[in-house]
Amino acid sequence: MVQRPITLYGIPNCDTVKKSRAWLAQHGVAVEFFDFKKRGVPADHLQRWIAAAGWETVLNRRGSTWRTLDAAAQAAVVDAASARALLLAHPSAIRRPVIEWGDAARAVTVGFVPGDWLARLSTSRS
Repeated sequence: MVQRPITLYGIPNCDTVKKSRAWLAQHGVAVEFFDFKKRGVPADHLQRWIAAAGWETVLNRRGSTWRTLDAAAQAAVVDAASARALLLAHPSAIRRPVIEWGDAARAVTVGFVPGDWLARLSTSRS
């Protein structure tokens, strides 16, 4: 079992979040789930995710929320600041899940990346 606190941010009915939570449970990882659909996106955390992963990674341009935005709103997202504003207004446009690994470096991953996660878990168990 990983000793560090891990927080998974997402939406409970998202298939990728469900798959991620199941994968982590299979690997014995205790996870605190943060539902940003109900609780909103913590602005300071969003800033950290963008700094760690890049706004292009955090913004989900393939999801239904992005596709429902009008062309002007989409075209207005040109940098980290404009992406942050859009993501605060439309949390469902965040690529999911976002995981804060709880280590001293405050590592963040965005999306379902089991290979990366397995490496992180192996390192933390050493």
